[in-house]
Amino acid sequence: MLLSMTTEPEQQIGVGTQDAFQRLWTPHRMAYIQGENKPTGPGAEDGCPFCTIPSKSDEDGLVIARGTHVYAVLNLYPYNGGHLMVVPYRHVADYTDLDAAETEELAEFTKRAMVALRSASGAHGFNIGMNQGTVAGAGIAAHLHQHIVPRWGGDTNFMPVVGHTKVLPQLLADTRRMLADAWPAGI
Repeated sequence: MLLSMTTEPEQQIGVGTQDAFQRLWTPHRMAYIQGENKPTGPGAEDGCPFCTIPSKSDEDGLVIARGTHVYAVLNLYPYNGGHLMVVPYRHVADYTDLDAAETEELAEFTKRAMVALRSASGAHGFNIGMNQGTVAGAGIAAHLHQHIVPRWGGDTNFMPVVGHTKVLPQLLADTRRMLADAWPAGI
């Protein structure tokens, strides 16, 4: 049945108290909430996704670029379209555990990510950071990763504020391809 713009939405029985809100279902988020594919322990052999991603193709792993010591990968549960992470290949939990070469390349890849995101999507700004430890909000605390989240003027609209839902306008595979194509060779 086709609904016209003037037709009232069908009410669902049993979904709670009737109110004026429409429901936007995001069942794909349940995998994140329930910890699907989270490591079972602190070691690299405990199912760390950041240790297994490099063995996949760029497309299957959502890898944007690979360096000698780090790689850039899209976040499976992004805060914004283009949300990516720079991850060392070596399984280390703390920023202070990186050696000089890893620290240098992580910083270089962060700069390249910003250039690629500005070029590919016109990002106006960025949130960049690391959550060090579970209590600090790290979803995978055992393997260091730096977030680069592109931001645009007005990107905090009613959906995340009122609906507690983020609308992402592009599939991750398309975002990966767009950013990989825009990734600069050097800065």
